[in-house]
Amino acid sequence: LIVLPNSAIVKSHFKTMEELYMLTVKDLLLRKGRKKIVSIDPDATVYEALHTMKENNVGALLIIDNEELRGVFSERDYARKIALTGKSGRDTFVKDVMVTKLISVTPENGVEHCMNLMTEQRVRHLPVFENKKLVGIISIGDVVKGVIDEQKTTINDLEKYISGGFLSRDSLQ
Repeated sequence: LIVLPNSAIVKSHFKTMEELYMLTVKDLLLRKGRKKIVSIDPDATVYEALHTMKENNVGALLIIDNEELRGVFSERDYARKIALTGKSGRDTFVKDVMVTKLISVTPENGVEHCMNLMTEQRVRHLPVFENKKLVGIISIGDVVKGVIDEQKTTINDLEKYISGGFLSRDSLQ
């Protein structure tokens, strides 16, 4: 069922049009479909962290100690803090190079809010908390993919509307 913005169906289920079209962190997590949070202990070596990232096909790990999030370690951290400084990943601990200034979001946050946070704070990964419990992580790639998917859907809907594929307002009221 495709509805028009001013239809009774939209008005009864959504407060605003922005709410109808707002892509949320929850939507991104559902699209990713990953149930497992990929993490590593802060006392692991950078080499072990890189191996874990490779095995799980991720670009960042959450650093968890005693069930508490302590930091994030990414490929970018490796490049800037290990490779470019001549350090050895086998001799360096994750806790010594992880990012500890953590910025997080909730499943209810909108993607636009996440984009602003990522841009202003210059971060590429945001841990997601729901009721103080860690439930996932989103990356800039997840956000970009979500926005592109939404734009494709909007374009498709507009093309259907132009070609007469939408229901009329009268038939929905």
